[in-house]
Amino acid sequence: MGAFIKIIEAQKLANWKEEEMFRPNMFFLLLLPPIIFESGYSLHKGNFFQNIGSITLFSVFGTAISAFIVGGGIYFLGQADVIYKLNMTDSFAFGSLISAVDPVATIAIFNALNVDPVLNMLVFGESILNDAVSIVLTNTAEGLTRENMSDVSGWQTFLQALGYFLKMFFGSAALGTLTGLISALVYVLKHIDLRKTPSLEFGMMIIFAYLPYGLAEGISLSGIMAILFSGIVMSHYTHHNLSPVTQILMQQTLRTVAFMCETCVFAFLGLSIFSFPHKFEMSFVIWCIVLVLFGRAVNIFPLSYLLNFFRDHKITPKMMFIMWFSGLRGAIPYALSLHLGLEPIEKRQLIGTTTIIIVLFTILLLGGGTMPLIRLIDIEDSKARKRNKKDINLSKTEKMGNTIESEHLSELTEEEYEAQYIKRQDLKGFMWFDAKYLNPFFTRRLTQEDLHNGRIQMKTLTNKWYEEVRQGPSGSEDDEQELL
Repeated sequence: MGAFIKIIEAQKLANWKEEEMFRPNMFFLLLLPPIIFESGYSLHKGNFFQNIGSITLFSVFGTAISAFIVGGGIYFLGQADVIYKLNMTDSFAFGSLISAVDPVATIAIFNALNVDPVLNMLVFGESILNDAVSIVLTNTAEGLTRENMSDVSGWQTFLQALGYFLKMFFGSAALGTLTGLISALVYVLKHIDLRKTPSLEFGMMIIFAYLPYGLAEGISLSGIMAILFSGIVMSHYTHHNLSPVTQILMQQTLRTVAFMCETCVFAFLGLSIFSFPHKFEMSFVIWCIVLVLFGRAVNIFPLSYLLNFFRDHKITPKMMFIMWFSGLRGAIPYALSLHLGLEPIEKRQLIGTTTIIIVLFTILLLGGGTMPLIRLIDIEDSKARKRNKKDINLSKTEKMGNTIESEHLSELTEEEYEAQYIKRQDLKGFMWFDAKYLNPFFTRRLTQEDLHNGRIQMKTLTNKWYEEVRQGPSGSEDDEQELL
């Protein structure tokens, strides 16, 4: 599409410059919040909380390590006149934005091949928290660029950056967590039973979903970090207080909106190959790719060996290699590169062009090589290994059609919850505390009557919808037969 538009504009048949523009404000206000919230809300799919320590270490410290290696490497190579010269803050800003990983292709392949669920969750969980951390680190570097740091020593600059990062990270996380817990309490109060009015119940959930983003941005915190933690908390507590109808509606709405937003960003990325004013420097691009891969390695391998001293389920060398190989870059680095207010303009063009090349390089080469690599090192599940290749399905839209996800429908009664969680002997640390105290306080367990009424409500609404489809004004017998 970008090439086609470029040809039309070259022939002076039309001018679509305005339509081609990708505005960062539109991305951060409209497209990014649904993507981040849906990511946090979907963490029920794996054992996230059992691996919260490892995921946090990879996503926070690992991302910082990668950002420092890439940023520091670019700065020192520039000072040595090997590549284009950037100052310290600009180098760190680029290192921060390019450290945001988006292993969407890898996760799809993991799900298709049924690889080790711990590996799946480590890669998936790290990518979710990593996005927010990368954005905060980039904002930190931008804040230092805007301020006059000429009279400040390097040590003072580091302390100021660290303080800003800690304030943004923990302040935003606390705000998002608090908002999520408040939403859970609103739905758990017995005298405010919203289950009888699914439309109001769903509307309140949408408000609570976007509320932490607006609050955080209004008080100069990170809205992305706040909405991420709000999504995690609401998935873990609030979701189970909803009626079955609203549970399914939330899953499908969030998944569809996030999918559309992500598609829009990648479409703009493709258009930008022709519409974006580029500045290409071969040495800068090659060294950046080398530093990105090296920074990812220093992130994954040492931290994995360190974590194995404390983990029961060890991270094997094969898993480490796959985690390193899954460091794809995607929509967020591209949008952040456009958001940087670098001067002169050629510096901004260089950063944007290099980011686009790295994104395409990692998606096409690393993403395309993931499935052959998994088969080569024999890390997939034994049952999946026996499948025929034509059974491997990487379609995201087909999975969206599976409306009811039974593992995330709250169908445990009080007695079943006690038998399944509270009396388990293998729960430790936060998982035990959560099952014993937090979950019973912030969630409403179903009675057998609630369960029965919920199933009746689902069946009634489904029958009503099918009836409306059959009796639609544009319907006919042929259309009905085709639908059936």
